[in-house]
Amino acid sequence: MRFLALLLIPAALRAADAVPNRAPLAPNRFQTLRLTTVKPRGWLLNELKLQANGLSGHLDEFWPDLGPNSGWLGGSGESWERGPYFLDGLVPLAFLTENPTLIVKVKKWLNWTLDHQTPEGWIGPTKNQDWWPNFVMLKVLTQYQEATGDPRVIPLMTRYFAYQAAHLDERPLKEWAVYRWQDEVMSILWLYNRTGGAALLDLARKLHAQGKDWNAQAAAFPYTEKVTGPEANLNSHGVNNAQALKAAAVWSLITNSDSDRAAIYHLFHVLDEYHGLPNGMFSADEHFSGKDPSQGTELCTVVEAMFSLETDLAISGDENFADRLERIAYNALPATITEDFWAHQYDQQPNQVMCSLSKRNWSTNGPESNIFGLEPHFGCCTANMHQGWPKLAASLWMATNEGGLAAIVYAPSEVSTQVHGVRVTIEEKTDYPFRDTIQFVVRPAHALAFPFKLRTPVWAESARLVVNGAVQPAPKAGAFLEINRTWNPGDTVTLELPMAVRTTTWFHNSVAIERGPLVYALKINQSWRQEKQTGPSKDWEVFPTTPWNYALLLDPKNAVAAFKVKEYPLQYQPFNFAAPPVILAAQGRRVPEWQLEDDSAGALPASPLHCKKSPCQQPAESIELIPYGAAKLRITAFPYFEE
Repeated sequence: MRFLALLLIPAALRAADAVPNRAPLAPNRFQTLRLTTVKPRGWLLNELKLQANGLSGHLDEFWPDLGPNSGWLGGSGESWERGPYFLDGLVPLAFLTENPTLIVKVKKWLNWTLDHQTPEGWIGPTKNQDWWPNFVMLKVLTQYQEATGDPRVIPLMTRYFAYQAAHLDERPLKEWAVYRWQDEVMSILWLYNRTGGAALLDLARKLHAQGKDWNAQAAAFPYTEKVTGPEANLNSHGVNNAQALKAAAVWSLITNSDSDRAAIYHLFHVLDEYHGLPNGMFSADEHFSGKDPSQGTELCTVVEAMFSLETDLAISGDENFADRLERIAYNALPATITEDFWAHQYDQQPNQVMCSLSKRNWSTNGPESNIFGLEPHFGCCTANMHQGWPKLAASLWMATNEGGLAAIVYAPSEVSTQVHGVRVTIEEKTDYPFRDTIQFVVRPAHALAFPFKLRTPVWAESARLVVNGAVQPAPKAGAFLEINRTWNPGDTVTLELPMAVRTTTWFHNSVAIERGPLVYALKINQSWRQEKQTGPSKDWEVFPTTPWNYALLLDPKNAVAAFKVKEYPLQYQPFNFAAPPVILAAQGRRVPEWQLEDDSAGALPASPLHCKKSPCQQPAESIELIPYGAAKLRITAFPYFEE
């Protein structure tokens, strides 16, 4: 018997794998599945294991903020957000990897909170009187209950929400809690769907009334340029806005309002228009910074944007959120963490040509913000980064309102759940996003009719679908396809998503090179220099050893002709600089006047470049582009010579 089984409460005591919204809540388009219903496999499981063997699995052993003196373990140490942040990623990581050591750690932390609720109902360290850290701990508790069925969780949350409802008028939301109200409302709705307590919806309305009106900010968006000075406040803060990307969707469940459903898209639109970057994120270093690819994005913003997208996708069912989620998860997330998961950046830049202790053109951040290390610039990301991969893995599959299953985001995985009372397991075999073929093996306990939904990404114009060897009508790009049939054990579905090279246009008419969900960046050889060491974690500066100031030679209307695709075997860590699974060979020409400014790539030359405007004595050279997530130094938004 596996150690995990000894730690879990019997499955019969756990909630159903999918819990639909109770009236009067509006229904979700997809139902999220109980944690552990979806299991990562292949390269994604490797990624989680690397994470468990790195900072995520060991941070509490040497970082004082998460040490035995933490207030969230009953000590006198840090008692605000860092313990809950850490657990928000550690809980899903532990149970998805079935790692007995991490599960023991999780239970130690959770047991303290579950065993030390005050008689009045408060949770967490009593010296902390800020509502905000409890927002995060409530998310932790919902995940823990789903994984274990611990019978203490629901009564504790019920008492806590009653306490909060009684005291919220005298102690209203302040500072961070004002901007992050939607994160607690999610936990309130989670509990409401399991208990039906009508007072919970009244509490949700009170939080909304005291919280930031994100719909109003998006409708009259004031931050159309880089934010500096007094405007750099909590309204323009990157992480606040990343968490806000789910606010309208969450609130629409209570209002069932078309205007709230429409508002889901407004904030995405203005962030893309004024601050969008090629890696799927918006600039915020630490506040909005415009569209220059030498500006940065905080790692906390990346993982919070991913969680918001996972939430938006479940509520709205919009395929476009899945495309965006893959773009961020398969590019921005791995790019800002070292391959061994022992160091990370606070800020990443799409055009990042040096990671050094230097004053950059950040909106507010410090000189150490883009080095790799334990807590560069600030420790919030050190505590919060862990949720990215595990929550993605848990969200790969969802249930449909029609009584079926949907493959939401593609990665090697397995889902096992009850469909119409019958156990159904579907194995997803793939090396996506590095390869274009995904095979599903459907294994119901016996022949069973149910709908199976598949997503065709918007870029997959020539997708091909095969069921049990028979070619089906071509799927429509940018939509979910439903296969409704009687499934027999061993049935197979194969989805082919041809990945043509394409370009997208960015700052100063630059181009980003994309293939499938991956963005590609110039491969710049690098030299890593250690700055200091804290326990087993080291801080690193990274310097280029090969030129970076290249413009591509291409015709943007025929980008395929400019690149030769070379595929190589996947390594255990596929986001591998030394041996990437895909390389795009191209031609480039150096632009001598494009130079460093404050250790960042200087002003991006406006494209297209022409020989009469730029020195053409520079010869054409063969260059290589690798997946953005593997390139710790890179050019991603390229100027180009029109050929």
